[in-house]
Amino acid sequence: MTTDPGEAFGPWLGRQLRRAGMTQARLAEVLGLTRAAVSAWITGRAEPREETKRAIAEVLGVDAASVYNRTTDAVTRLPLGWHHRPAHTDGGREYGNAAAFAFDSDLSVLAREATQNSLDERHDPVLPVSVRYTLHELSGQPLDAFLRALRWDRLKEHYEQAASAAQKVSRSLRAALDDLAENRSLVLLRVEDYNAAGLTGPEYGDGRYAAVVRRQLDSHKQSVRPAGGSYGLGKATLWAASRYGLVLVNSTLSEPYEGRRERRLVGRLDLPWRHVDGQAYAGPAWFGEPDTEPERKGISRSWWADEQTVRDLHLERLDDTPGTSFLIVGAHDASGDAETLQEMHDKLVRSLADGFWAAMVGGRRAGPLLEARVATLRNGQVVIPAERVDPHAHHPALSRALQAYLDGETVRELTTGDQVARADVPLVVTPLKGRGRSRDKGREHPAVLLLTPAGDKDERFNRVVCMRGNRMTTTEQRPRDLPLGAMPFQAVLLAGYATGREGDDVELAEAFLRASEPPEHDRWGRTEELTSLYERGALSRLKEFRTEIDKAVRGLVGRRETVTAGGPAVLRELLKLDDAGVSPARRTPGFPTIRGVVPHVDATGAWHVTVTVRFPEADDPWTLTPVAKFDVRSGGRPVVGWAMLAAVENCRFDNGNLLVEAGIREAVFTGVTDPATHPVRARYARLLVGVQSARGGAE
Repeated sequence: MTTDPGEAFGPWLGRQLRRAGMTQARLAEVLGLTRAAVSAWITGRAEPREETKRAIAEVLGVDAASVYNRTTDAVTRLPLGWHHRPAHTDGGREYGNAAAFAFDSDLSVLAREATQNSLDERHDPVLPVSVRYTLHELSGQPLDAFLRALRWDRLKEHYEQAASAAQKVSRSLRAALDDLAENRSLVLLRVEDYNAAGLTGPEYGDGRYAAVVRRQLDSHKQSVRPAGGSYGLGKATLWAASRYGLVLVNSTLSEPYEGRRERRLVGRLDLPWRHVDGQAYAGPAWFGEPDTEPERKGISRSWWADEQTVRDLHLERLDDTPGTSFLIVGAHDASGDAETLQEMHDKLVRSLADGFWAAMVGGRRAGPLLEARVATLRNGQVVIPAERVDPHAHHPALSRALQAYLDGETVRELTTGDQVARADVPLVVTPLKGRGRSRDKGREHPAVLLLTPAGDKDERFNRVVCMRGNRMTTTEQRPRDLPLGAMPFQAVLLAGYATGREGDDVELAEAFLRASEPPEHDRWGRTEELTSLYERGALSRLKEFRTEIDKAVRGLVGRRETVTAGGPAVLRELLKLDDAGVSPARRTPGFPTIRGVVPHVDATGAWHVTVTVRFPEADDPWTLTPVAKFDVRSGGRPVVGWAMLAAVENCRFDNGNLLVEAGIREAVFTGVTDPATHPVRARYARLLVGVQSARGGAE
């Protein structure tokens, strides 16, 4: 096992002197050396002899090992406090952080943006990133203890003044402060990742730490190849999710800073402009130790906390794996969809599953990129145990499709209900401006389309879920002009690095699609970056890409009815209602059509079908008779009996007839055939499902 090298001697010694309030001249005097000698150590031009290091340890009041290892500070504790940025001297004011308004301050957006950032910072490429969301409601003595650790008394006047203005942020702050005073409870949400890079880098210079804690619109991801984010806005959702604009941070670093890795803590507060005790303040504030650099006097910086302080601030981590914990103080869901702890818990689980199911799927050729859990506490006691987000439970058909691709088990045509068909979809990447030749449309990238039959319980189907990079869901699209009677399906479109391939075309496609995404990363379309970086025609190439996706889907679902090899297949076709006996005056335009049949055969040989029927606009109710026939290999098509018919949505059954009220546009029912009426075994025939007029007309 290797240990991290300590900090360089010169910077370490200089910081120890500042923390101890000792000058270089004083140290030289105590050691009986010249000030020039001490200056040479601090600037790195020289390093003292071993006996001198032991003498320095005595002066600083530490053991000699501390001077040799340089992984701790001589003066380990300085008073923690808040530093508020002074107002601009030119009179400019910000009444809130504009970046926080780029998104809805809703838990689903928070889960999407924060988890995407964690994925983008994966440290060990062999292992998945682990993210944990922990809701924790505090009240009574635990709440008081937390507020003391936070130095809340030092913030009260700033909050009161910030909440007294008439702007939107001020009104929200006023409501939050009133609720805290009345209910004496506070919801914390800890968002943490493991196997991530952590907030590495210096306090003020370029690095991950400064990009998150000190700066706005700095994504610090330019060199991260599969990164999802590019605007530097996603981190703002953490502060937007706090009713108080307050987030605390504890990071374990993948690379040491100041000779250390663990428990790098800091707090950041975003408030509107305010006037407190005769002093105007610009907005943000930081919680930490006072910086000892002369030119940064009064500024609070991150500090290396002890374990007790970490516990007091509810920022403890599970282990020393690199990554970061963000504690959102006063977490809420501004959409109003989730108010109770249970509702917030459920929304986080659902949001993680919807946005990152693909990143959580692994196969034999490649493991998952991500694993996620959500837990809920109240005053330290478990209310809802940690719940692992299972992609196969939330999106079984989509997860099955991706896993088949990762396992190399896709097929060209579907022949059974659990198969996954694959087709390549061409994406032409427009050249960057100044790099293409005349009339050069660009480089073609084969994206991957995966399609599989929808599951019985899928509420949404006949959609294509599109993604790139680290397999976060970017957008969904509904294919156009599907063939009549097409089976219900789920489809996944993998582009760029999401394909798992390498090559120039992959890199070009990844950059092209990334440039076409807005800050929400929820669609591929026109953006300023796309039009400014790429030659004319970039938007047309995206439109052509969508057309190619639709074409590939139609090709896969259109083949389904003609494939017979490999076992029985359900025939999904549209059947007309019989017009016989219906007077022209009452005739309505159009006919009910079967839009989807989801089948399977059970152990007894019975067919189970879930049938979706689409209805035209009509003034009268519909009375239909579901019919099942076997399309046997020879002879006619014998009718088979139903063992059970049951209504699912927008319909009811009466004596075997399907009754649908006027105005209903879509209904769903289920049926189970009676094996005793089957003329042959199920595997020797296809099943035809239709609906016909209940008055006895032809099918």
